[in-house]
Amino acid sequence: MSAITITEENFTQKTKGSIPLLVDFWAPWCGYCRAIAPAVEQLAQDYESRIIVGKINIDEQMKIAEKYQIMTIPTLILFKDGNASQPLVAPKNRSQIETWLKEQGVQLD
Repeated sequence: MSAITITEENFTQKTKGSIPLLVDFWAPWCGYCRAIAPAVEQLAQDYESRIIVGKINIDEQMKIAEKYQIMTIPTLILFKDGNASQPLVAPKNRSQIETWLKEQGVQLD
């Protein structure tokens, strides 16, 4: 399964699901966001039974970005049972994201 688009309309429903939701805050003009996007997409496919991956375009969903004080992109936040984790700002690679997910209690193995 590939990453899903998160909007104000579906945000609450998606963040309160039983499967953890990894949200990638990004923008189309952000070169680094485009560079890390393939790793995020691959996580969505490789761990589809363990996490859902969603993407929030901060230009289109400014209220959500403001609520979570997104100042730098890409920023990743994991939502479990409606609660937001500490953010991972500008991850360097897939390995760093996987380590962070494990620290948040996601079982990837």
